[in-house]
Amino acid sequence: MSGDGSPAQCSRAGCRAPASWLIRWRNPRIHSADRWKSWVACDEHRDYLREFLAARSFPLDVSRLDRAVSEP
Repeated sequence: MSGDGSPAQCSRAGCRAPASWLIRWRNPRIHSADRWKSWVACDEHRDYLREFLAARSFPLDVSRLDRAVSEP
């Protein structure tokens, strides 16, 4: 996810832990149905980031980062 070969870091502000989760989401008020944003999360912050988005009723999908990267 980092593009330079280094492990992805958690998207939670201030966290530098390696990410192991992919959270795909979109804001239906500004994103079309085919436009999704991605955050990555460490184990500690996965639920925090998911709940942050869910509280706003954003469509989202959470999957293991290693599985998401290997899927086409």
